[in-house]
Amino acid sequence: MAISHAQPLLLLLFSLFLLPSLRATSFHNCDKRLDPVKVTGVEISPDPVVSGKAATFKITGSTDEDISGGEVVISVSLYGVHIHTETHDLCDESSCPIAPGTFVLSHSQTLPSITPPGTYTLKMTINDKNGGRLTCISFKFKITLFSTVSAS
Repeated sequence: MAISHAQPLLLLLFSLFLLPSLRATSFHNCDKRLDPVKVTGVEISPDPVVSGKAATFKITGSTDEDISGGEVVISVSLYGVHIHTETHDLCDESSCPIAPGTFVLSHSQTLPSITPPGTYTLKMTINDKNGGRLTCISFKFKITLFSTVSAS
């Protein structure tokens, strides 16, 4: 009988220490405009992001049309103050051409170890190769100085 009582405890420990490193992040669209790409999920790993360590942002979306290229514009602010903007080729972040259906955009980056801790807001706009907006979302994420997940 002791083994059956240990299983819920193991599940609880697993969820407390391992799952926080990858979890869905709430997001919202930039406005009420109907964009061709519908974002369905945002995952950040690890969450919270750790200064000086690699972090991966995965955006899941869907589209009804072929997308042959474009750009991803990422704008970051801290406490409402814009601090950084970068632009990436869409085909470097996802496999192009993107066929109708579900796709994943993945971006990995190591933040400088001097990045201050805090709650940041990231705005991501995806434009097609002609500059037309495909989608725009924003979400908050936290940066800490040290990992809250222990490595085993």
